[in-house]
Amino acid sequence: MNNLLKVDVSVRKLHHQVEGYRSITRQLGEEFSRLWMNKNNACNVVNRDLALEPPSFITEAWLAAAFTEEQKRTTEQTTELSESNTYFQEVQQADLIVITSPMYNYGMPAALKAWFDQIMRVNKTFSFDLSRGDYPIEPILSGKIVVLLSSCGEFGFSEGEERAHLNYLTGHIQLLSKYLGATDFYEVRSEYQEFADDRYEASLMKAKKDMATVVDKLSSV
Repeated sequence: MNNLLKVDVSVRKLHHQVEGYRSITRQLGEEFSRLWMNKNNACNVVNRDLALEPPSFITEAWLAAAFTEEQKRTTEQTTELSESNTYFQEVQQADLIVITSPMYNYGMPAALKAWFDQIMRVNKTFSFDLSRGDYPIEPILSGKIVVLLSSCGEFGFSEGEERAHLNYLTGHIQLLSKYLGATDFYEVRSEYQEFADDRYEASLMKAKKDMATVVDKLSSV
């Protein structure tokens, strides 16, 4: 894997004078990049910060442009899709996509959803064919790996745990990842952030160990 796309979304910064204000997911993302480059030093890395440069929300004009055949688009429609094209090209060129995202109100941050909305395009990331019957949508991209590095203020969001039914972050990103071309999906999660106790420290330590295991596994592919 020669091309890594890292997508950060936390509104918190990596470096802050108050330790408790530092973004956990950004810390995990930085550590992932360091571990990855140690084993894959020829890899090209693209960093996309959705908090620093928030994606635009899609509009009626955007939809009209996206569903107009490329050769029939006006100059204005082509301009309307320029931001989307930039995001798509970054995804298309990536072999490994690392998304660092906190859980906000049990789901993904608005900026991350806006990024996905900009990328999900007919004849770009998915095809639509009614001859397939009731399931006309299929992904176009393939062969990529998506890694989600997440953090939660509470705990127990894994399958079978007490708050699993409240986790609208993991499943949503995993579902959409197949339209990024993901054939494999991994999540590493740190929990207990708002409790700031020994459980939080243990969870963060486990997340870093799990992340190192994922890096080792993917580096051997």
